[in-house]
Amino acid sequence: MLTKRKSRSVAAVLAFSGTLTISGLHKFYLGQPLWGVLYVLLSWTPIPKVASAIEGVWYLAQDEEAFDRNFNLGKSAARNSQKAINQVGAIADAMRELDALRQDGLISEYEFEQKRRQLLDQIS
Repeated sequence: MLTKRKSRSVAAVLAFSGTLTISGLHKFYLGQPLWGVLYVLLSWTPIPKVASAIEGVWYLAQDEEAFDRNFNLGKSAARNSQKAINQVGAIADAMRELDALRQDGLISEYEFEQKRRQLLDQIS
């Protein structure tokens, strides 16, 4: 499965569009293909259109944290970006310490370059 972060507003727009066109697109987007197929199979009845409208309102009524808990495996965008910032800061500190060791002559230029590349590989 794809682990890309799902957007609450995109899910709501797809749910509301299901009241006018093909129902169930929001279910495919949110990684619930079995529900999406069920909505498509029942599209000749008003049931999926009503359910889509209710779900669209539900998505908009939730705050970002609740939506992330339900559809993004609890991973919020702010928490992920803060974690990345902290990681880059820690690697920058390690690079400064490594450079100080090189300047003091405690490690060779070759050792410095190897460790620097290892640290940079951790960022990506």
